[in-house]
Parts: sequence; C-alpha cells; structure tokens
Amino acid sequence: MPHTLFISDLHLSAERPDIAQCFFTFMQNEAPLAESLYILGDLFEYWIGDDDKTPFSESIAQSISRVAETTPVFFIHGNRDFAIRDSFAKRCNMTLLPEQFVIDLYGRRTLLSHGDELCTRDLAYMKFRKKSRGWWWPRLMLALPLKVRKYLAQKGRKVSQNNQLHLTEEIMDVTPSEVVKAMEHHNAELFIHGHTHRPNTHELRINNKEVKRIVLGDWYSQGSVLRACSRKMSLEKREFDSKLD
Repeated sequence: MPHTLFISDLHLSAERPDIAQCFFTFMQNEAPLAESLYILGDLFEYWIGDDDKTPFSESIAQSISRVAETTPVFFIHGNRDFAIRDSFAKRCNMTLLPEQFVIDLYGRRTLLSHGDELCTRDLAYMKFRKKSRGWWWPRLMLALPLKVRKYLAQKGRKVSQNNQLHLTEEIMDVTPSEVVKAMEHHNAELFIHGHTHRPNTHELRINNKEVKRIVLGDWYSQGSVLRACSRKMSLEKREFDSKLD
C-alpha cells in the first residue's frame, strides 16, 4: 500500500553505533519502499557545519542519497542541527523545507514541523533560538575553526542537559495555544512534529472541527517511525541490535 514515512530526533553520533545501525537498516529496508520520507529535525546529536566532513557524517549522507535516488527525502531543521545548509543537503540529495511546511497527506492538509518553536514557555531556550536563527550568530559561529565549534557544541549540550533538570515537563512541552495558533494559521487538520520525545496522538477540536496532532518519538532506546497511508497512521518502534549494546 502506498505510504509516507516520518522520523525525527534520531540524535545520530559516532558514539551511538546502535542508533546509527538502526537508521542504516531502516534506510536500506524500509525507506526505499515509501512514496516519500520526511526527516523532521535533530537527525544529528549536534551539527557544527557542513564543512565538518567526517567518515560518520558522510556515511549518513550516502545512506540518505541512495534512498533519494528513488524516494524523495525532505528535511526540516531541528534545534540540534539548525546549522545544516545546502552543501550537506546536496550531498544527501534531500530537499530542505522551512520550519513549518504544509503538505497534502492522502487528502489531509498536514502541517509539518520539528516543534521546538512551539515550546514558548521555555523562555531561556526561546531566547537562544531567536539568536541562533538570526543573521549574525550563525555567521560568527561558522567562521570559527572546527575544533572550537566542536568544543562549544559539546559545552552547550552539557549546559542544556543541566538546565533541563530544573525545568518542568510542562515548560519543555509545546504550548497548547501555540499549537492551535499554528494549525489555524495553516488551516491544517493534522499536525506532525517531534522535539518533545513524547510519541502520541492527540485529538483536538479547533473551530468546531476535529483535528489531530501526532508527536514522533526519539531514537535513544529504539527507532521510532510514523507510517502514514490513506487508511491509517501508525507510530511504530524499531528495536536496536542487541549486539551493539
């Protein structure tokens, strides 16, 4: 049956071969059978620039490029890999999309996003997000030597993890009113996003209309895939290879 696949929050890194192997298996066995594949952000644990060509990052690019020969691959930036630019996208043969994008998903007007822009109650993150998506900060960071960028990315990750220990689940989740605002703005009946690592399907009622929000899962302990076809949508798990634990 014709279907479309959605994934997000893989947080790929050379330090997690179990996640990478699950991704490679998915890309080899499942992605080529889909009508299209959407990667909704945080493909990598962090991204310090397209010029950081490592054997690991190039293996990911090659895997995506092979799929893209027959299955269109689309990418929306996440909060970890917002620095991905055209150079890496071309190596992957994938299409970069804006942070909010609408598609026709088997007759449903569907809004796609990573989702971090909706977490407006996390004021510290929203402040950083505004700066990091501006015109001067990315240029400044990308002008630094790779070694310095890697150090800053790792340091920033540790600071972020520490800060999250003091945040409530409510603050780290999407703001309900922002979900409504986004779906109203795009006149969407379905909203698919990641970021919060809380896979679920939420039934909503907006302007007397029944709509849905589907949250994708992360890949920290297993693969997570949304399979969508004309009849149904299913959030599915993919087990890691136990030999890589």
